[in-house]
Amino acid sequence: MSKLPYEVQTEPVTPLSVLSLDGDVINPDYMPELTDDQLKEIMYRMVFTRTWDERAVNLGRQGRLGFYAPVSGQEASMVGSEYALNKDDFICPGYRDMPQIVWHGLPLYQAFLYSRGHQHGGQIPEGVNVLMPQIIIGAQILHATGVAMAFKKKGEKRVAITYTGDGGSSEGDFYEGLNFAGVYKLPVIYAVQNNGYAITTPFAKQTASLSIAHKAVAAGIRGIQVDGMDVLAVIKAVREAAERGRNGEGATLIELLTYRFRPHSMADDATKYRTKEEEAEWALKDPLIRFGKFLEKKGLWTEEDTNRVKEEAKAAVNENIKKAEAVEKMTVAGLIDSMFETTPKYLEEQKADFQ
Repeated sequence: MSKLPYEVQTEPVTPLSVLSLDGDVINPDYMPELTDDQLKEIMYRMVFTRTWDERAVNLGRQGRLGFYAPVSGQEASMVGSEYALNKDDFICPGYRDMPQIVWHGLPLYQAFLYSRGHQHGGQIPEGVNVLMPQIIIGAQILHATGVAMAFKKKGEKRVAITYTGDGGSSEGDFYEGLNFAGVYKLPVIYAVQNNGYAITTPFAKQTASLSIAHKAVAAGIRGIQVDGMDVLAVIKAVREAAERGRNGEGATLIELLTYRFRPHSMADDATKYRTKEEEAEWALKDPLIRFGKFLEKKGLWTEEDTNRVKEEAKAAVNENIKKAEAVEKMTVAGLIDSMFETTPKYLEEQKADFQ
């Protein structure tokens, strides 16, 4: 039998890490350049996001939010990747990616309105470079690809980033987006937060590929696997990917190895498919504890700081959920009017019927 005329990728990749579990720098060459104030700001955002998430879960149980997808455990991949961007870069999120777009400028009360199904939750303020979170699995990958194509055609030094889970990497939109970006060398970053499960389906039943990062080879783009529980590694990887995009070097696929401590959604029971041993192993990699140890050794963070941020986050969540609840209820007429600058005659007739 003749040999194949190409090399099959058979070697596993090594995920990029900067910090050990004890918060020591193990790869100084990959350490991103950050001031002490920036390091503290990153920790602030991670603690705030964890507290916001815990409160949002309770709000969902109280019936004050609609659909909500928990994020605890994924703060490093979410906060770190957004922090590595410029404010004029564009985020095309999935439904779990609320932290990234809030830290990119979407008011928190609008994130709550989105969860409640209110149209104002999707009315992005001027100058905030994000799209509405996409419910259709993988569709945001095509959106980001299109946004990146626009940046390239306009000659703008901007990048688009989009997120999906490991399950999203099994969608056709994923391969179409990567292929298009490879052909046209687009300034786009595909961030796959590999949580090990697509709801209940384990990663091993998603693909025979050694990793999601390997899939970049077929598209002719750069692929990298990153320790998604290490915020410094995430920042380093996304910064480099963004610079490559801005410099005309094309797209990057980043596989972020992470673990969500809570279920897929509030309708999910993770105990049906995850073991306590697995959860305990990943708890040792908690991004807040790991990065917190690093900052404590540098004299930049204390337990008092964590408690202060938690209280600020609780107050912010309480204020913003009340603001969301005070927004005027939706009407059919209002929904129709929000669709067009000038409402078509046939829709004006439909409005009249409803009124």
